[in-house]
Amino acid sequence: MSLEQIETRGMVLLGCGKMGSAMLAGWLSGGLAPDAVWVLDPYPSDWLLATGVHVNAGLPKDPALALIAVKPQMMGEALPSMQALGNGSTVFLSVAAGTSIASFENALGAQSPIIRAMPNTPAAVGRGITAIVGNTHTTNMQLDMAETLLKAVGQVVRLDDEDQMDAVTGVSGSGPAYVFHLIETLAAAGVAEGLPAELAMKLAKATVGGAGQLAEDADETPSQLRVNVTSPNGTTQAALEVLMDEGNGFPPLLRRAVKAATDRSKELSK
Repeated sequence: MSLEQIETRGMVLLGCGKMGSAMLAGWLSGGLAPDAVWVLDPYPSDWLLATGVHVNAGLPKDPALALIAVKPQMMGEALPSMQALGNGSTVFLSVAAGTSIASFENALGAQSPIIRAMPNTPAAVGRGITAIVGNTHTTNMQLDMAETLLKAVGQVVRLDDEDQMDAVTGVSGSGPAYVFHLIETLAAAGVAEGLPAELAMKLAKATVGGAGQLAEDADETPSQLRVNVTSPNGTTQAALEVLMDEGNGFPPLLRRAVKAATDRSKELSK
Protein backbone atom coordinates (compact mmCIF):
# COMPACT_ATOMS: atom_id res chain seq x y z
CA MET A 1 0.00 0.00 0.00
CA SER A 2 1.45 3.34 -1.06
CA LEU A 3 0.56 6.98 -0.53
CA GLU A 4 -0.69 7.00 -4.12
CA GLN A 5 -3.11 4.16 -3.31
CA ILE A 6 -4.34 6.05 -0.25
CA GLU A 7 -4.99 9.13 -2.38
CA THR A 8 -6.70 7.01 -5.04
CA ARG A 9 -8.86 4.92 -2.71
CA GLY A 10 -9.15 7.34 0.17
CA MET A 11 -8.54 7.24 3.92
CA VAL A 12 -11.12 7.24 6.72
CA LEU A 13 -10.53 8.66 10.22
CA LEU A 14 -12.93 7.46 12.87
CA GLY A 15 -12.47 10.12 15.51
CA CYS A 16 -10.32 13.23 15.22
CA GLY A 17 -9.46 14.38 18.72
CA LYS A 18 -5.98 15.37 19.84
CA MET A 19 -4.22 12.27 18.55
CA GLY A 20 -6.20 12.00 15.32
CA SER A 21 -5.72 15.71 14.65
CA ALA A 22 -1.97 15.49 15.27
CA MET A 23 -1.67 12.65 12.78
CA LEU A 24 -3.89 14.27 10.20
CA ALA A 25 -1.93 17.54 10.46
CA GLY A 26 1.30 15.64 9.89
CA TRP A 27 -0.09 13.84 6.85
CA LEU A 28 -1.54 16.96 5.29
CA SER A 29 1.69 18.89 5.81
CA GLY A 30 3.51 15.95 4.23
CA GLY A 31 1.48 16.33 1.04
CA LEU A 32 -1.59 14.13 1.48
CA ALA A 33 -4.46 15.63 -0.52
CA PRO A 34 -7.32 16.79 1.77
CA ASP A 35 -9.97 15.44 -0.61
CA ALA A 36 -8.57 11.92 -0.06
CA VAL A 37 -9.57 12.00 3.62
CA TRP A 38 -12.97 11.29 5.17
CA VAL A 39 -13.43 12.05 8.88
CA LEU A 40 -16.23 10.83 11.12
CA ASP A 41 -16.39 12.86 14.33
CA PRO A 42 -19.47 13.99 16.28
CA TYR A 43 -17.78 17.20 17.43
CA PRO A 44 -15.47 18.37 14.62
CA SER A 45 -13.12 21.18 15.59
CA ASP A 46 -12.91 24.47 13.71
CA TRP A 47 -9.41 23.43 12.64
CA LEU A 48 -10.72 20.19 11.13
CA LEU A 49 -13.52 21.95 9.29
CA ALA A 50 -10.98 24.33 7.75
CA THR A 51 -8.65 21.61 6.41
CA GLY A 52 -10.69 20.76 3.34
CA VAL A 53 -11.17 17.08 4.23
CA HIS A 54 -14.59 15.43 4.03
CA VAL A 55 -16.27 15.70 7.44
CA ASN A 56 -19.19 13.44 8.39
CA ALA A 57 -19.93 12.75 4.73
CA GLY A 58 -20.62 9.48 2.88
CA LEU A 59 -17.60 7.18 3.01
CA PRO A 60 -15.69 5.74 0.03
CA LYS A 61 -16.61 2.11 -0.72
CA ASP A 62 -13.12 0.65 -0.45
CA PRO A 63 -10.72 3.00 1.33
CA ALA A 64 -7.10 1.97 1.60
CA LEU A 65 -6.92 2.76 5.31
CA ALA A 66 -9.27 3.35 8.21
CA LEU A 67 -7.71 4.98 11.27
CA ILE A 68 -9.59 4.24 14.49
CA ALA A 69 -8.84 7.06 16.93
CA VAL A 70 -11.83 7.13 19.28
CA LYS A 71 -11.64 6.65 23.04
CA PRO A 72 -11.99 3.02 24.19
CA GLN A 73 -15.27 3.75 26.00
CA MET A 74 -16.76 5.03 22.73
CA MET A 75 -15.65 2.02 20.69
CA GLY A 76 -18.90 0.06 20.98
CA GLU A 77 -20.91 2.96 19.63
CA ALA A 78 -18.46 4.03 16.93
CA LEU A 79 -17.24 0.76 15.38
CA PRO A 80 -20.53 -0.29 13.70
CA SER A 81 -20.02 2.53 11.20
CA MET A 82 -16.89 0.68 10.01
CA GLN A 83 -18.36 -2.83 9.70
CA ALA A 84 -19.16 -2.49 6.01
CA LEU A 85 -15.42 -2.05 5.33
CA GLY A 86 -14.43 -5.25 7.13
CA ASN A 87 -13.22 -8.55 5.62
CA GLY A 88 -11.87 -6.70 2.59
CA SER A 89 -8.69 -4.92 1.56
CA THR A 90 -9.13 -1.90 3.86
CA VAL A 91 -6.43 -1.83 6.52
CA PHE A 92 -7.65 -0.85 9.97
CA LEU A 93 -5.10 1.06 12.03
CA SER A 94 -6.11 1.52 15.67
CA VAL A 95 -4.51 4.00 18.06
CA ALA A 96 -7.06 3.25 20.79
CA ALA A 97 -5.53 2.18 24.09
CA GLY A 98 -6.59 -1.07 25.70
CA THR A 99 -8.49 -2.49 22.71
CA SER A 100 -7.07 -5.78 21.45
CA ILE A 101 -6.75 -6.98 17.89
CA ALA A 102 -9.19 -9.80 18.73
CA SER A 103 -11.80 -7.22 19.73
CA PHE A 104 -11.48 -5.52 16.35
CA GLU A 105 -11.62 -8.86 14.54
CA ASN A 106 -14.85 -9.68 16.36
CA ALA A 107 -16.36 -6.32 15.50
CA LEU A 108 -15.06 -5.85 11.94
CA GLY A 109 -14.59 -9.38 10.62
CA ALA A 110 -11.98 -12.04 11.25
CA GLN A 111 -10.42 -11.61 7.79
CA SER A 112 -9.79 -7.88 8.19
CA PRO A 113 -6.17 -6.61 8.12
CA ILE A 114 -5.75 -4.91 11.50
CA ILE A 115 -2.77 -3.02 12.90
CA ARG A 116 -2.76 -2.03 16.53
CA ALA A 117 -0.66 1.00 17.45
CA MET A 118 0.26 2.69 20.73
CA PRO A 119 1.37 6.29 20.20
CA ASN A 120 1.96 8.82 22.96
CA THR A 121 1.05 12.46 23.45
CA PRO A 122 4.34 14.04 22.24
CA ALA A 123 2.99 13.08 18.80
CA ALA A 124 1.19 16.44 19.02
CA VAL A 125 4.56 18.15 18.51
CA GLY A 126 6.03 15.54 16.17
CA ARG A 127 8.10 13.96 18.96
CA GLY A 128 6.02 10.87 19.71
CA ILE A 129 6.99 7.23 19.61
CA THR A 130 4.53 4.62 18.40
CA ALA A 131 4.67 0.84 18.74
CA ILE A 132 2.82 -1.23 16.12
CA VAL A 133 1.86 -4.86 15.61
CA GLY A 134 -0.39 -6.44 12.97
CA ASN A 135 -2.64 -9.48 12.84
CA THR A 136 -2.06 -12.48 10.57
CA HIS A 137 -3.97 -10.84 7.70
CA THR A 138 -1.61 -7.85 7.61
CA THR A 139 1.16 -7.88 5.02
CA ASN A 140 4.66 -6.46 5.42
CA MET A 141 3.79 -3.82 2.82
CA GLN A 142 0.81 -2.73 4.90
CA LEU A 143 2.96 -2.54 8.03
CA ASP A 144 5.52 -0.53 6.07
CA MET A 145 2.85 1.95 5.02
CA ALA A 146 1.50 2.24 8.56
CA GLU A 147 5.02 2.91 9.78
CA THR A 148 5.54 5.57 7.12
CA LEU A 149 2.29 7.29 8.06
CA LEU A 150 2.99 7.17 11.79
CA LYS A 151 6.48 8.61 11.30
CA ALA A 152 4.71 11.89 10.53
CA VAL A 153 4.33 12.30 14.31
CA GLY A 154 7.58 10.75 15.55
CA GLN A 155 9.46 7.47 15.81
CA VAL A 156 7.97 4.01 15.18
CA VAL A 157 8.95 0.62 16.57
CA ARG A 158 7.55 -2.81 15.68
CA LEU A 159 6.64 -5.37 18.30
CA ASP A 160 7.25 -9.10 18.04
CA ASP A 161 3.95 -9.93 19.73
CA GLU A 162 0.79 -8.12 20.78
CA ASP A 163 1.39 -9.22 24.38
CA GLN A 164 4.20 -6.64 24.52
CA MET A 165 1.68 -3.82 24.01
CA ASP A 166 0.68 -3.69 27.68
CA ALA A 167 4.27 -3.06 28.78
CA VAL A 168 4.69 -0.50 25.98
CA THR A 169 1.62 1.26 27.37
CA GLY A 170 3.21 1.27 30.81
CA VAL A 171 6.49 2.73 29.55
CA SER A 172 5.84 5.09 26.64
CA GLY A 173 2.05 5.29 26.37
CA SER A 174 1.57 6.52 29.94
CA GLY A 175 5.18 7.67 30.32
CA PRO A 176 4.71 11.34 29.36
CA ALA A 177 2.50 11.79 32.42
CA TYR A 178 5.32 10.48 34.62
CA VAL A 179 7.66 13.08 33.13
CA PHE A 180 5.09 15.86 33.56
CA HIS A 181 4.78 14.87 37.22
CA LEU A 182 8.57 14.89 37.54
CA ILE A 183 8.55 18.48 36.28
CA GLU A 184 5.82 19.39 38.77
CA THR A 185 7.63 17.85 41.72
CA LEU A 186 11.06 19.15 40.71
CA ALA A 187 9.67 22.68 40.52
CA ALA A 188 7.88 22.25 43.86
CA ALA A 189 11.15 21.08 45.44
CA GLY A 190 12.84 24.22 44.13
CA VAL A 191 10.14 26.36 45.71
CA ALA A 192 10.65 24.50 48.98
CA GLU A 193 14.33 25.52 48.83
CA GLY A 194 13.48 29.20 48.38
CA LEU A 195 13.03 29.77 44.63
CA PRO A 196 10.09 31.78 43.21
CA ALA A 197 7.49 29.42 41.73
CA GLU A 198 7.74 30.81 38.19
CA LEU A 199 11.52 30.54 38.15
CA ALA A 200 11.47 27.03 39.63
CA MET A 201 9.02 25.84 36.95
CA LYS A 202 11.07 27.40 34.15
CA LEU A 203 14.21 25.68 35.43
CA ALA A 204 12.44 22.33 35.81
CA LYS A 205 10.87 22.38 32.32
CA ALA A 206 14.11 23.35 30.59
CA THR A 207 16.15 20.85 32.56
CA VAL A 208 13.90 17.88 31.79
CA GLY A 209 13.43 18.90 28.15
CA GLY A 210 17.13 19.51 27.59
CA ALA A 211 18.21 16.32 29.33
CA GLY A 212 15.74 14.30 27.28
CA GLN A 213 17.06 15.77 24.03
CA LEU A 214 20.64 15.12 25.14
CA ALA A 215 19.80 11.50 25.98
CA GLU A 216 18.31 10.99 22.50
CA ASP A 217 21.13 12.72 20.63
CA ALA A 218 24.19 11.46 22.53
CA ASP A 219 26.17 8.35 21.61
CA GLU A 220 26.59 7.50 25.30
CA THR A 221 23.95 5.59 27.25
CA PRO A 222 21.84 7.46 29.82
CA SER A 223 23.83 5.64 32.50
CA GLN A 224 27.08 7.06 31.12
CA LEU A 225 25.58 10.52 30.78
CA ARG A 226 24.62 10.34 34.43
CA VAL A 227 28.17 9.38 35.38
CA ASN A 228 29.54 12.21 33.24
CA VAL A 229 27.72 14.88 35.25
CA THR A 230 28.29 13.34 38.70
CA SER A 231 31.38 14.64 40.48
CA PRO A 232 32.61 12.54 43.42
CA ASN A 233 31.14 13.85 46.69
CA GLY A 234 29.46 16.68 44.79
CA THR A 235 25.92 18.04 44.75
CA THR A 236 24.66 15.64 42.06
CA GLN A 237 26.01 12.63 43.90
CA ALA A 238 24.25 13.76 47.07
CA ALA A 239 20.95 13.92 45.21
CA LEU A 240 21.48 10.63 43.37
CA GLU A 241 22.12 8.78 46.62
CA VAL A 242 18.51 9.61 47.46
CA LEU A 243 17.03 9.01 44.01
CA MET A 244 18.89 5.74 43.36
CA ASP A 245 18.12 4.19 46.74
CA GLU A 246 16.99 0.60 46.05
CA GLY A 247 14.41 0.73 48.80
CA ASN A 248 12.81 4.17 48.45
CA GLY A 249 14.23 5.80 45.32
CA PHE A 250 13.37 5.87 41.62
CA PRO A 251 14.12 2.18 40.85
CA PRO A 252 11.38 0.59 43.00
CA LEU A 253 8.99 3.52 42.52
CA LEU A 254 9.10 3.40 38.72
CA ARG A 255 8.91 -0.40 38.71
CA ARG A 256 5.68 -0.16 40.70
CA ALA A 257 4.33 2.65 38.52
CA VAL A 258 5.02 0.89 35.20
CA LYS A 259 3.63 -2.37 36.57
CA ALA A 260 0.44 -0.61 37.67
CA ALA A 261 -0.05 0.89 34.21
CA THR A 262 0.78 -2.43 32.52
CA ASP A 263 -1.64 -4.34 34.71
CA ARG A 264 -4.38 -1.80 34.04
CA SER A 265 -3.76 -2.10 30.30
CA LYS A 266 -4.22 -5.87 30.58
CA GLU A 267 -7.49 -5.36 32.44
CA LEU A 268 -8.79 -2.95 29.79
CA SER A 269 -7.91 -5.40 27.01
CA LYS A 270 -10.15 -8.13 28.45
